[in-house]
Amino acid sequence: MKYVELNNGVKMPILGYGVFQIPDQEECERCVLDAIEVGYRLIDTAQAYGNEEAVGKAIKKCSIPREELYITTKVWISNAGYEKTKDSIEESLAKLQLDYLDLVLIHQPFNDYYGTYRAMEELYKEGKIKAIGVSNFYPDRLIDLIQFNEVVPAVNQVETHPFNQQIKAQEIMKKYGVQIQAWAPFAEGKNNLFGDETLKSIGNRYNKSNAQVALRYLIQRGVAVIPKSVHKERMIQNIDVFDFELTEEDMNLIADLDTGESLFFSHYDPQTVEYLTNLVR
Repeated sequence: MKYVELNNGVKMPILGYGVFQIPDQEECERCVLDAIEVGYRLIDTAQAYGNEEAVGKAIKKCSIPREELYITTKVWISNAGYEKTKDSIEESLAKLQLDYLDLVLIHQPFNDYYGTYRAMEELYKEGKIKAIGVSNFYPDRLIDLIQFNEVVPAVNQVETHPFNQQIKAQEIMKKYGVQIQAWAPFAEGKNNLFGDETLKSIGNRYNKSNAQVALRYLIQRGVAVIPKSVHKERMIQNIDVFDFELTEEDMNLIADLDTGESLFFSHYDPQTVEYLTNLVR
């Protein structure tokens, strides 16, 4: 496994396992156990996923020492604000059956995320969180948060895949020492990623799948990734991306797939903001 060093010196696996959209507790527990068994050490969950307890059970059942695992969760919009955030993170720790979290992110840039971040800074200084960061923060809000808080976010988790590559956003993150991490590195199959002819032709040269090529492309750009699958054979395939290297020509071909636009939603779209904020009203 390759690791990236965050801005506070903490090392984080560049490839992890995400449990988004696995709400069934038994299935999620099985998936996390499978992922750990085949070599994943970073597990990414969130309060909003409704499966922190299942992740916690899997962590307890696995034979891997706690210090070798890297566990991420995220504070949801409804738990924004200083007091609510502190209480919700304590609740997350209890559900996950952990004494500390490796990474906590603000899930969305809405509600009182300044109060949320102040609470996270305190827990970070107390050692209950090893690193803090954000998710879905566009460059404008990321810079604003950095300029008016003491601790620079270690990670910004954003939609990143071959069709929305976040080139400019990544440049800004690098400027401020923030590690980019990709959610939906497969674009959830949109734009026919798994059948894309460019990725397929490149993969054929290395005997790799479209999914593996997509992950390899992001990793070579320094993007951390958290692919998700409920199938063990695909978990194995997704982690098997460290035995080949894309050429400059390969990288340029994949770069040409970038549309520069989200395939899911835009936080600049009023309807998106209304939808997400109405979820907790």
